[in-house]
Amino acid sequence: MSVNTDYETIKYDISDHILTITLNRPEKLNAFTGKMMAELIDAFDKADADDDVRAIIMTGAGRAFCAGADLSSGAATFDYAKRTDRPEKQGSPVTSDGQMDWSNELVRDGGGRVTLRIYECLKPVIAAINGPAVGIGITMLLPCDIRLASEEARIGFVFARRGITPEACSSWFLPRLVGISQALEWTYTGRIIPAQEALAGGLVRSLHKPDELLDAARALAAEIVHNAAPVSIALTRQMFWRMSGADHPMEAHKIDSRAIYSRGAAADAKEGVGSFLEKRPAVFTNKVSQDMPSFFPWWQDRPYK
Repeated sequence: MSVNTDYETIKYDISDHILTITLNRPEKLNAFTGKMMAELIDAFDKADADDDVRAIIMTGAGRAFCAGADLSSGAATFDYAKRTDRPEKQGSPVTSDGQMDWSNELVRDGGGRVTLRIYECLKPVIAAINGPAVGIGITMLLPCDIRLASEEARIGFVFARRGITPEACSSWFLPRLVGISQALEWTYTGRIIPAQEALAGGLVRSLHKPDELLDAARALAAEIVHNAAPVSIALTRQMFWRMSGADHPMEAHKIDSRAIYSRGAAADAKEGVGSFLEKRPAVFTNKVSQDMPSFFPWWQDRPYK
């Protein structure tokens, strides 16, 4: 097992090609801070650059996944002009003539920075929701590919009850995952929903006894790690997420065609077919760090403007 000890608010453990990122402020129910934001983004940067990482699990230490934003600042918690815990906070988004510059980087939502980084990830991401997941504690998990939950998990999109709005790009992710009506009901009411309702609403894939949750997530991650080609997974992840906003299936056809053409001539494709015909496990050698096709990435990065 490889363990990164450079972080204060999260744990970063690699075992059997599976990275487990654990929110690690159990005494605060893993409440989200600016420091945690920066460390999560850095962790996903490291994971994408490390070919030893072939799947990622996100979970929490202790009895909660994440109780939401750290409210220790009281009423100033959501007043970014008064926040001191954001690592990038320098200067002011107010211009010299007193006008608000809404495109200034300082206006950006910290939870959104995390979800966008997970969205960009080249490795499959599985959430193991081990307990309460409220506010940013659940919206940060929306760009995960698969969500498993403990039977004791409780989930809340509580923003309207705190006088704010949904964040972390959840107005894009949540309706795509559960449908617009369900998304609006949960965000309008802001009520805490039990794990069974999250399952029925399509937010989570399965429920597990608390002491079996992480094993179930690891078994799912291992199935991917031991059977799928990493470059194929990286392409598939970005193809599916990015096509969810495409305006015509032709956009998917363009990318599908380029992907299957390029992968069909790659060593992994020869190995995938050969191992199947020879009835043996495949040994894929192409690496995400150096063997992505020349057309990748096919999109232009979106600036915050």
